[in-house]
Amino acid sequence: MKRPIFAAGLCAVAWIGGACGQLMTEPPPAGDDFESPFEGLSADLNAAFVAGDENFAKSFTIDEGLGPIFNNVSCEGCHPGDGRGTPAVGFFRFSEGKDLALDKGGAQHQDKAIPGAPPEVLPPGVDRSFRIPPPVFGVGLIEAIPVETILAREDPDDADGDGISGRAHWVSSPDYVSEAHVGGGDGIQLGRFSRKAQVSSLLQQVVEAYHEDMGITSDFLPEENSHAQAGGVALGDQVPDPEISAATVLTTVMYVRLLAPPKRGPITPQVERGEVLFHQAQCHTCHAPTMRTGASSVAALSYVDAHLYSDLLLHDMGEGLADNRPDGDATGREWRTAPLWGLRLVPDFLGGQAFYMHDGQSTTLHDAIVRHGGESAASRDAYMALDQVDQEALVAFLESL
Repeated sequence: MKRPIFAAGLCAVAWIGGACGQLMTEPPPAGDDFESPFEGLSADLNAAFVAGDENFAKSFTIDEGLGPIFNNVSCEGCHPGDGRGTPAVGFFRFSEGKDLALDKGGAQHQDKAIPGAPPEVLPPGVDRSFRIPPPVFGVGLIEAIPVETILAREDPDDADGDGISGRAHWVSSPDYVSEAHVGGGDGIQLGRFSRKAQVSSLLQQVVEAYHEDMGITSDFLPEENSHAQAGGVALGDQVPDPEISAATVLTTVMYVRLLAPPKRGPITPQVERGEVLFHQAQCHTCHAPTMRTGASSVAALSYVDAHLYSDLLLHDMGEGLADNRPDGDATGREWRTAPLWGLRLVPDFLGGQAFYMHDGQSTTLHDAIVRHGGESAASRDAYMALDQVDQEALVAFLESL
């Protein structure tokens, strides 16, 4: 039912990096991919998954409303195999302090444009943050974790004195996200998606991806992305708005909701040793191994342990990882703890090359660990104090997730 791993969108991204020849040429074993649904879905949900899969893979053309300014032509173009992207398909977000700099083209830099419209340029003097697209799988489980479960791990004032002060990111939901959606409705909502937990609902995440990344309007955001640097909406997109329906968006939302995280790899003695070291270094304080979901309309997501290795909270990660760009109430030094599930398969979906951290600048897990600072400095130092054999064991544990 799923397409092979050498799908056109994935090959195109690998071609940008010059590594298409390294891609796997047959479907991976069950559980060894990022683009399979949860097991045991009903016939209706399986049908929605297949339809949403087509939406995710669809490459938009100018005649279908692409642009006028955009970053990529499809969801899959940024998320090859539904995993993380690469620096080649990353993008900048920018602002001036807490001002989104909308009058200068913020908050996202669209570096491509259709004929007749100039692409945006990064304005001088703004706070900029380069980001690679995060993985898509497993977000349905994250959506199903109760608010109180996430808040139970909060310690904003470091009351226990362990140096870790994770805090929730409370945000306002867009008007088009009703209370029928997790993270929607009036009042502040718990942010749980995106790099700084600045997004509270999967609907908002998908709607804004269509709108910002591809320039595709929908019933939820029916007006084109304003091209402030060209004096307003750029000429050239002659397709009536909205360009896709609410039904298309909601089917795509259901698709990402139903994407299952990959299974764990083999548990070797080295991996077992690495897991012990992971806990001894207190990495699990932020990268919480599991959180249990609550009730969900999808049975496969209800009351199960999500092995995400994240607390979904904001943490000060130090000056070395700071982008100096606030996002909502998140400061320029704070990031949401990134889930670690699926780490073992990252190179398989990126032409043999791995990219880690929000900016993709770490190509090994060792380097990603070393870059940790702020609240995670003690855990980083504990890792650095290990001998080479134990460092390799801890990395082997991460590579089993």
